[in-house]
Amino acid sequence: MNWFINCFTKNYVNFNGRARRQEYWMFILFLVIIQAVNLIVIGFISEALSAILYLIVAFGSLLPNLAVTARRLHDTNKSGWLMLIALIPLVGGIILIVFLATDSTPGSNQYGENPKGIQ
Repeated sequence: MNWFINCFTKNYVNFNGRARRQEYWMFILFLVIIQAVNLIVIGFISEALSAILYLIVAFGSLLPNLAVTARRLHDTNKSGWLMLIALIPLVGGIILIVFLATDSTPGSNQYGENPKGIQ
């Protein structure tokens, strides 16, 4: 949960530096859990309310999601702009997931020190 909270507090729109795999995937996991609970629980009460809250959470988490994705790509020594590869139909998303699941570049790179060595 700390990874998710850190993305919303310290690193809300921080596109600089590097993010470990654990930070990225924990952020995504908690975001998916929050949206699933929203759709399931609030969906029983009101579909309109569920849709509105889903959009609020989606737009509220858009910048932190882009920032943590860019930092994750930096950790693999790739540009954050490479996340635009997901716009390629069918294969783009798969390629991006492979990049995001790749292990960190050992040592420091042009984006900073390896976060595995810092923590």
